Amino acid sequence: MTVPVPVKDGIANPAPLGLCAFGMTTVLLNLHNAGFFEMNSMILAMGIFYGGLAQVIAGIIEARKNNTFGLTAFTSYGFFWLSLVGLIVMPKLGWVAAPAENAMVAYLVMWGIFTFFLFFGTLRLNRALQFVFASLTILFFLLAIGDSTGNATIKTFAGYEGIICGASAIYTGIANVLNEIYGRTVMPIGAVS
Repeated sequence: MTVPVPVKDGIANPAPLGLCAFGMTTVLLNLHNAGFFEMNSMILAMGIFYGGLAQVIAGIIEARKNNTFGLTAFTSYGFFWLSLVGLIVMPKLGWVAAPAENAMVAYLVMWGIFTFFLFFGTLRLNRALQFVFASLTILFFLLAIGDSTGNATIKTFAGYEGIICGASAIYTGIANVLNEIYGRTVMPIGAVS
């Protein structure tokens, strides 16, 4: 039996979709970074279809809800996943040369800076999102340091940190769903007063 959930503006909240898409894809990629399995089609497919397209869709719906933060974050990270898959796949198809290590460092640093600035937007939202964006900022810089130094230990550590980051996004997404369905706090997200 489906329980109808009252929605004020007639448009469902797209944030849980975006957060779960980001979180699940991030966990899977970082299981690879932590050394649990090789880069494979499962990660790339998740990057295109869930981490990529689902987040872009969530961002577009956020625009319809007049949520600039949600639009910017979900659409940007959706295209992050699509661009990351492109960086991995296009060289393998022979379309372009693979990026140099310093190019990937620049790519990761730019995403780290972008995420750091978005973190300040979360200070008006909730503690759970603050954790997601803070841990994602750290992840991007750890990955950049790992690539710039070639240090396998840093890359593995970044994988574990990324698993935590992704899991926090999944938690936040599911908390939004359950709190909305039940009309009360089932899973706390740390509302900011």
